[in-house]
Amino acid sequence: MLAERAPLIRSNDVRLESPAAGSLAAQRAAIVSMAQVRFAWAGRVAFSLGIETFALALGERLLLIGPSGSGKSTFLGLLCGINAPRSGHIEILGTDITALSASARDGFRAEHFGIIFQMFNLLPYASVMDNVLLPLSFAPRRRARARAAGSAEKDAARLLIGLGLEGSFSARAAELSVGQQQRVAAARALIGAPELIVADEPTSALDRDHQYAFLELLFQRASEAGSTLIMVSHDVSLAPRFDRVLALDAVAVARYGAGA
Repeated sequence: MLAERAPLIRSNDVRLESPAAGSLAAQRAAIVSMAQVRFAWAGRVAFSLGIETFALALGERLLLIGPSGSGKSTFLGLLCGINAPRSGHIEILGTDITALSASARDGFRAEHFGIIFQMFNLLPYASVMDNVLLPLSFAPRRRARARAAGSAEKDAARLLIGLGLEGSFSARAAELSVGQQQRVAAARALIGAPELIVADEPTSALDRDHQYAFLELLFQRASEAGSTLIMVSHDVSLAPRFDRVLALDAVAVARYGAGA
């Protein structure tokens, strides 16, 4: 847990840290830093997102709260280098990813990020084990860390067992329930101890028992690897498990319409 906390404000009966709480990351080594970021989706329904400043401290567990349509997934896309901003800087682990080419951002993301997508993004006809091992094909350093357990397959098996999927290693992803697919996506994100774990509504398809097991494994693996965790959710009941809880609109301004 963080040694110091910024003053809290109450919003919608949830204790959220004030925007000034971003200074917490400055008190410790910042693993993520955003400044003057501007992004816009074109098309029939124009949407833009502006981020003045945002920082995430090394080893921090941050829960970012926001309702549907507030730009949570767009924010994560910028953080992970999936989306490129029109302007501004996004520094991850000392690298300004806005200065990288699209292919370089892809390689950087594979090595340093474990991402739990809201839509899972599993290969439907590949086995559970193959889906979990997939990120290691594009990330040699991450693959080496996974093999420290004896083999990458052993590391994957340990994750899957911890998530209650011990009998599903050879099953196709398409044969699993939605909740099981979500847990496979979590194991895929955690394998190889990435420095940053990014989760987009990762517990939305899980019942309470599996949600608890998922969070326990997520926090355990993050602690073991020294990983930094950012989770985006609308579920405020998760707040007590995190070092810091922040409303998305405290750091990002979303606009819809022709003036976006």
